Amino acid sequence: MRTLFGGLLLAIGVLIAGASGLCSLTVLFSAGSTSPQMWGSGLIMVAIFGGIPFAIGVGLIYAGRALIREDQNDGA
Repeated sequence: MRTLFGGLLLAIGVLIAGASGLCSLTVLFSAGSTSPQMWGSGLIMVAIFGGIPFAIGVGLIYAGRALIREDQNDGA
């Protein structure tokens, strides 16, 4: 059961981190933020709005991996 729940956490984490990362890259490299003056504010905006969901997704990935490895070690 832990393997199933770990796999679900892993899949959800990959989806959240992947979508957040792609969206952050799109915002960062959009046509309006190519000037050097916009890079500072663009990075701050991406870090605030894209960094938090990305960190949550990475945390879910690590939690899922830990559950899967724990279940494999208990079964051996």
